Amino acid sequence: MTKHIISLGAGVQSSSMSLMAARGELTPMPEAAIFADTQDEPASVYTWLDWLEKQLPFPVIRVTKGKLSESSLRVRTSKHGTRYTKHGIPAFNANPTTGKIGIMQRQCTADFKIEVIQREIRRIIGRGGHCTQWVGISIDEVIRMKPSRKPYIENHYPLIDARISRHGCLSWMKKNGYPTPPRSACVYCPFHSDAEWLRLKREEPEAFDRAVEYEKKYQAAMKQTTGISGTPYLHRSGRPLSEVTFGADQADLFGNECEGHCGV
Repeated sequence: MTKHIISLGAGVQSSSMSLMAARGELTPMPEAAIFADTQDEPASVYTWLDWLEKQLPFPVIRVTKGKLSESSLRVRTSKHGTRYTKHGIPAFNANPTTGKIGIMQRQCTADFKIEVIQREIRRIIGRGGHCTQWVGISIDEVIRMKPSRKPYIENHYPLIDARISRHGCLSWMKKNGYPTPPRSACVYCPFHSDAEWLRLKREEPEAFDRAVEYEKKYQAAMKQTTGISGTPYLHRSGRPLSEVTFGADQADLFGNECEGHCGV
């Protein structure tokens, strides 16, 4: 028997999708919702998640692989003497020769979101079971749709089937008397728009300060690795986060996030 399970990012889309299911507007009723915790979300996300759990008739299961910020800063040495880090983030790195800014390879979403959720799904459905995984991608983000790589999981996109946009989710929340969900992502995520960086700086300064400090530590860690040139930054301008003047109209890069498990 197929079990329906929500991949819960605790942002606008997945929260709206979960509440729509709770009200019977999206069917069938899910077995559970799974939240993969990197332990690095801003306080507003955990406060929201505590509230959301109380609104849902199905359980919210919180799972974690540990603290992403600590793991991504740990410099390791291979048996061949190569120094490297695991669980890299998509930091911006300027080529020291050309000055061109590119995005560094990342494993954070795959290692701390996707794999953690898949492991919990496997535990729930058991050997030989099958899962329809609800992913909170809206009609304006179809570029983020991807098939599951696991034969026992089939990805399902209820918001796209219902042709609901992110703005539509916000309108639905307001219409039904629900508060507005926060943006769900690690405090130091380089995919933040300027509007989100500015919101963190003004509304959650402790989270913003954590991002500033993490950037410095990430730069120091990268200097110890083998084969990495240039300096990584959290902002696409290639400047220290503490020195950036944010503009609220900057584009959002979450369309590049793999498989839609962050920021929704």
